[in-house]
Amino acid sequence: MSSYNRVILLGNLTREPQIRFTPSQTPVADFGVATNRRWRGQDGQERTETCFVDCTMFGKRAEVIGKYFHKGTPIFVEGRLTFESWQGQDGTKRSKLKVTVENFEFVGSGGEGRGGGSRSGEGPGPDEAPMDGPEPSGGDEIPF
Repeated sequence: MSSYNRVILLGNLTREPQIRFTPSQTPVADFGVATNRRWRGQDGQERTETCFVDCTMFGKRAEVIGKYFHKGTPIFVEGRLTFESWQGQDGTKRSKLKVTVENFEFVGSGGEGRGGGSRSGEGPGPDEAPMDGPEPSGGDEIPF
């Protein structure tokens, strides 16, 4: 039987990303994402449920997360579920599911104060980079 393991999340970072390096110097970013689900109950009251998800990303793009994302920044992530288990300090067996991120996207625009841009003193973020060259013409041509 085939299997499929794919996760797509759109939410906000719950804490500052932590960057570390493997023994082979591969960057690793550990961060959390919170997603909200809103619905109206049978009694007519609006309800909200928040899901907190731990995420890990490996490679060069992990450093991008560490540089341009911070607590509260919106993010779109794609990846796969990974199962982790360990022995707790009290000797009990512990486990959790987390997302190993394979791709992410910046969400929102820079300068809104809610993320997507750069933190002060770090220069422009990817959404804020000035355009080099002439302004595009106002024609109806699609460049692809």
